[in-house]
Amino acid sequence: MKLKGGKRESSEGSEGAKGKMTLSLGLVALISAFGSSFQYGYNVSVINSPAPYMQDFYNRTYLDRNGVPMDSSTQTLLWSLTVSMFPLGGLFGSLMVWPMVNNCGRKGTLLINNLFSIAAAILMGTSELAKTFEVIILSRVIMGIFAGLASNVVPMFLGEMSPKNLRGAIGVVPQLFITIGILAAQILGLNIILGNPEGWPVLLGLTGIPSLIQLLTLPFFPESPRYLLIQKGNEEQARKALQRLRGWEDVDDEIQEMYQEDRSEKEEGQFSVLSLCTFRGLRWQLISIIVMMMGQQLSGVNGVFYYADRIFESAGVPSNSIQYVTVSIGVINVIMTLLAVFIVESLGRRILLLAGFVLCSSSCAILTLALNLQTTVSWMSYLSIACVIVYIIGHAIGPSPIPAVMITEMFLQSSRPAAFMVGGSVHWLSNFTVGLLFLYMEAGLGPYSFLIFCAICVATMLYIFFIVPETKNKTFMEINRIMAKRNKVEIQESKE
Repeated sequence: MKLKGGKRESSEGSEGAKGKMTLSLGLVALISAFGSSFQYGYNVSVINSPAPYMQDFYNRTYLDRNGVPMDSSTQTLLWSLTVSMFPLGGLFGSLMVWPMVNNCGRKGTLLINNLFSIAAAILMGTSELAKTFEVIILSRVIMGIFAGLASNVVPMFLGEMSPKNLRGAIGVVPQLFITIGILAAQILGLNIILGNPEGWPVLLGLTGIPSLIQLLTLPFFPESPRYLLIQKGNEEQARKALQRLRGWEDVDDEIQEMYQEDRSEKEEGQFSVLSLCTFRGLRWQLISIIVMMMGQQLSGVNGVFYYADRIFESAGVPSNSIQYVTVSIGVINVIMTLLAVFIVESLGRRILLLAGFVLCSSSCAILTLALNLQTTVSWMSYLSIACVIVYIIGHAIGPSPIPAVMITEMFLQSSRPAAFMVGGSVHWLSNFTVGLLFLYMEAGLGPYSFLIFCAICVATMLYIFFIVPETKNKTFMEINRIMAKRNKVEIQESKE
């Protein structure tokens, strides 16, 4: 038996060690983010560069089959299906989060999910040989399902296995890999690499490689300790997983914290989406993630990317150089998200969210002005470029990476899967809506569409300022107590 004093000393030692990034924790973060989040980003961007060659393939295939060329309305319909099936699949994937993570575990879900990606990669890679464009559209749905699961399960998995003082930094890693995926697709999609008539099937098929790597390596790493202890009731496995992730034998403090969380939740049991939506004790958490996820997607990030090419063209950038400028924007996106990984623990979540939305809203407002005046004032086109860059910096440090971290932190084990399912569904529905409506908004309002995005950014920022608490360096139970006061409910806790 250890003396009480000795135990305290050991506990403090363990507290210190919890802050370290161990090799095991670092590798599991990299493997799950590269195998899943990277591909989400890659597939968001991969069909932009080869679009003309893919549309030409659609035309040739249709002509071979029917003997007549495809009319423009059919072509527009097929291409908009190719683009919009990805976020629609993402919505389906989000709806699968709750049943899959509860039945297969976090790691198990990621492993099963790789099968979707590998199947879609094979279908897309062989579509030209098989002379069928329908499988590309089908594969976009399958890749969307993969991305819908990945975008929710990876932040949950990493958030549950990180120590509290690294949870924000590790929680931003999936978003960092999404931006790296977007950049990789932009670079590989350059005309001189794979963005050409011969290379596009390879470009689409490459997405299976990260999944294959994850399928072969992730089984060697532990499952989420919180899932093992709270949902599976297996303390021994949870302890072993924690010891491996922390590189430290004494994990009693974290085991006790999990038991405390488990006891406080025993009365509610596992939450379904319906019970989550009607439970008063989680009301403000639920509203907060819906607002943050809508703010993230409806703030105009897709519109800014969509407009970027034309903004550069009007500023006098030669059309054959625009793809290189787009790549440089991708580089800025990666660098700023990487910066968020390093500053999220020192500055906190709220500051990054608020600063991000301030930059996005002011960029949208000034961009509206600059786009309207660029025909009369020569230097306005350069101001437009500056606005695009500032907007991307703002989105990359806060609105893009932080909401998923906040879902992990604001919910306990029993309600977290349902919360990710709701947050993910809102994310993908909003993404789909912007994709569907932006062309009409642009046709009707022109540059003034950015004023709508500006208003959404301001509204989200005000909500965060007044409602969302700082969660930096707090345990899940401490965050739960803060939110319980806002929800005006008592937390049931057993005495130690």
